[in-house]
Amino acid sequence: MDLWEKFGMSEGLAEMWQELGISAGTAIIVLIALYFVVKWAVKNGMLEAYKEIEKKKAQEALKADKTIIDLEQKK
Repeated sequence: MDLWEKFGMSEGLAEMWQELGISAGTAIIVLIALYFVVKWAVKNGMLEAYKEIEKKKAQEALKADKTIIDLEQKK
């Protein structure tokens, strides 16, 4: 029994993988690895964006605090 049949793959898709010389087990492992690579990349991208947003907010808050202190000193 072929693993392609076991997983219910269409015949065209199974033929494509077989022409590339990739077995069903290898294809599954590659797809799982690809899933985790994409998941890792998205997670790191989100964390990096969040850090940039927090950095920008901190700079704006510091700027606002400095403006308030300057206004208080002028009084």
